[in-house]
Amino acid sequence: MFGNQDLSKKQIAAFEAKNPDIKIRFLQNDPARLNAMLASGNPPDLVIGPAVGSANNNARGLATDLTPYLEKSKVLKTEDLQPANDSFRWDGTQIGKGAYYGIVKDFSQDATLWYNTELFDKAKVPHLSDTEPTSYDELLEIAKKLTVKRGGKTVQFGLGLEWAWSLYAPMSMMVLQQGAQLYNDDLTEIDFTTNAARKAFSWYVEFARAGVGPTSLNPLPDGSDQATFSAKRMAITQDGYWFGANFVEDKALNANIRMAPAPTMGDKRVSPWYSGQGVWIPEKSKRKDEAWKLVEYFIAGEPGVTRAKSGWGLPGLKSLLPQLPKEQPYQKQAYTVAEKELEFAAPLSASPYATTDAVNVVIDKALQRVIRKEQSIDAACSAVTKEINKLLKQGKEQIG
Repeated sequence: MFGNQDLSKKQIAAFEAKNPDIKIRFLQNDPARLNAMLASGNPPDLVIGPAVGSANNNARGLATDLTPYLEKSKVLKTEDLQPANDSFRWDGTQIGKGAYYGIVKDFSQDATLWYNTELFDKAKVPHLSDTEPTSYDELLEIAKKLTVKRGGKTVQFGLGLEWAWSLYAPMSMMVLQQGAQLYNDDLTEIDFTTNAARKAFSWYVEFARAGVGPTSLNPLPDGSDQATFSAKRMAITQDGYWFGANFVEDKALNANIRMAPAPTMGDKRVSPWYSGQGVWIPEKSKRKDEAWKLVEYFIAGEPGVTRAKSGWGLPGLKSLLPQLPKEQPYQKQAYTVAEKELEFAAPLSASPYATTDAVNVVIDKALQRVIRKEQSIDAACSAVTKEINKLLKQGKEQIG
């Protein structure tokens, strides 16, 4: 069960030609259908899905431990796996340790920044560094200088945060950068009332009240920064390496765009991935050995090489990193930044007992109340803690 863009008919045919005893039946990715198939005990043999959040499947016993396959494989080696694969690891209580329950196909360190140098120059704002991260406080001040308003309307945003996509992930990163954690050790409780969590939450409130970028109270029509950034109506967007692949054909625009390191909040430099798409084999698959052969082909074979060359994300294997595009100046610059950024890669904690989407909804509603001045930051952080912990308790009881 993959997306149509993940595996072409030509690639399927090539795999089947090399493995004449295996036939692939392609199912379009459909979460509702997948859940029904998992519940019935007749799941697909191979599934596409995010590494971050995979602990829910693992805790429910739905995914196969792939470590024995990795240990025997002549194609995939644990030492060649990028750090993003750690988000597919689960030791029964913690993420990032223990067995591998999936393999990442591609990922990006999603807190990195893309910016338009032309808009910086017009505002007489110095360009961002290729190597040294900007603090979140500095970033907000830069965004204010780059925001343009006319007749009471914002005609150019200074900064986009892809607010509609995630709030938990960037806030979790901000907390990590302060040397703290949102979750307790066994991922059964969260705490937004700590100084570190409160600081992260407060920054988002300041961002929204400054009016420098889209929020859920002032959303973009398409829910994404890409079109607005492409139209030169947004100076900076917080997006991963993959974002640059949007502009390969737009030579006029890509001559003026650059990538910069993830901003920091605190003394600890951390640059995580928010998802990390990959593949996993359901525990009740009846064709695990055949599925593993497809995993090897999909990750390390021609499909993996083609993905890397496209620039739509960093490959899940270290050995494929040199395949990333460097033909155009902006691609070469982004590659250099991304390669350096990998030194600060680290997994985010994500509890198996509540989905990231559900956590995002709770945070967003609380932010809206504070932005509208209906609630204090302290009260909101307490409410977020209480509401998410209720979700976690329910999830823990369901899984057992």
